[in-house]
Amino acid sequence: MLKIAFLVTEDWYFVSHRLQLGIAARKAGYEVVVITRCRDHVEAIRSAGLRVLPLEMDRRGLSPLGLTREILQVVRLYLSERPDIVHHVALRPVLVGGVAARLVGIKNVLSALAGMGFLFTDNRHDSLITKGLKFILPWLVGRGRAIVQNSEDVTLLTKCGVPQEKIRLVPGSGVDTREYQPQSKGSESPVVMMASRLLLDKGVLEFVEAARLVNRSQKLARFVLVGEPDHDNPASVHVAQVHQWVEDGVVEAWGRQEKMSKILPQATIFCLPSYREGMPKALLEAMSCALPCITTNAPGCRDAVRHEDNGLLVPIKDAEALAEAIKRLLQNPAERLRMGARGRERAEKEFNQEIIIQQTLDVYREMIIAEQ
Repeated sequence: MLKIAFLVTEDWYFVSHRLQLGIAARKAGYEVVVITRCRDHVEAIRSAGLRVLPLEMDRRGLSPLGLTREILQVVRLYLSERPDIVHHVALRPVLVGGVAARLVGIKNVLSALAGMGFLFTDNRHDSLITKGLKFILPWLVGRGRAIVQNSEDVTLLTKCGVPQEKIRLVPGSGVDTREYQPQSKGSESPVVMMASRLLLDKGVLEFVEAARLVNRSQKLARFVLVGEPDHDNPASVHVAQVHQWVEDGVVEAWGRQEKMSKILPQATIFCLPSYREGMPKALLEAMSCALPCITTNAPGCRDAVRHEDNGLLVPIKDAEALAEAIKRLLQNPAERLRMGARGRERAEKEFNQEIIIQQTLDVYREMIIAEQ
């Protein structure tokens, strides 16, 4: 039996974005091992029939000493497990796992880069570390494959020197359209919702400012933040700031929610004013619930939402444009319904979880056949 090892920083992220892929791989005949930081979601992974191996990864920094320790941990695990395929998910696992795989001699390396990470969203980090990372990416991919989630990232990886024939475009993790269903809404006050980790580069500040602008003269809608700060991320919003927004009556903070399929249908409009994404799962889930979506004209976001089709696109870091787009949809129920229906249609035809999972399984098969 062939073995796949997933390397992911957080157990909650694996459950949210890759658990169904792991289950599908197991059903396809692979033994599946998940190497991750173990917190509150280990049992969810194990109950799906997947093994879990603990690994401590520090997402807050890129110190050479910390990276070396992580690489040595992964080397030991890879030597012990001897996986046939390693699937590295997100920037840090791609770096740490890629070096470890090279040292151990694993050739079937799948490097999944979702949105190219924080280093590519902040010009202040266009430093020697970033330049070094761009230089090393082709070596990390090696004889394996790289998966990206939008066409802009295909171009970026190519510019970094990764051969185009090694890059595969798989648009995100998909969405379970059977779980995320449209629901009829009552006549209560409209709800404008943003669901994500509370990070600056997700556009949280712009969402809050847009809430102030929309409700400045009279309260037109409730504005809801769903999610929590991520203190391991340097772009995290502080908890005290969130509490202040709530005290000021600008937004409601619903915290992290495990069952988003029950939360999203409470929204009238969904917003994600992010600066850059791979393929944002939150938008796909909102589309599947037939919500009109407002997001930025940014990589990943514009791949999920087409302007005037299933939602509206606004410039990055432009709270005023975001507020105007929200007001437009609040004032046009027929337009909301049309855009929501179109989003549901695209979720079913383009981003259905089963389609996305099969595309990734095909990449596994491709690598195995290439080695025979």
